[in-house]
Amino acid sequence: MIARGEVNGIPLAERAINEYWNAIPDQARKSGLRLLQQDVLAQRNAVVGDQRSFADTVNDYIEKKLAMA
Repeated sequence: MIARGEVNGIPLAERAINEYWNAIPDQARKSGLRLLQQDVLAQRNAVVGDQRSFADTVNDYIEKKLAMA
């Protein structure tokens, strides 16, 4: 999704994160999201423009979920 950087893909990314959140036991959520976040940030550092904005938005959403954990 980051490679495409399409704004309309943000709800899909949020839904995927929410599905992960709901499927994983409480004690594993935070570490799993941090691992996903590392991947998002690595990809963010390799792109520019809309792709970078998309990755930033996904990272912000992960940060919100981590604050809930």
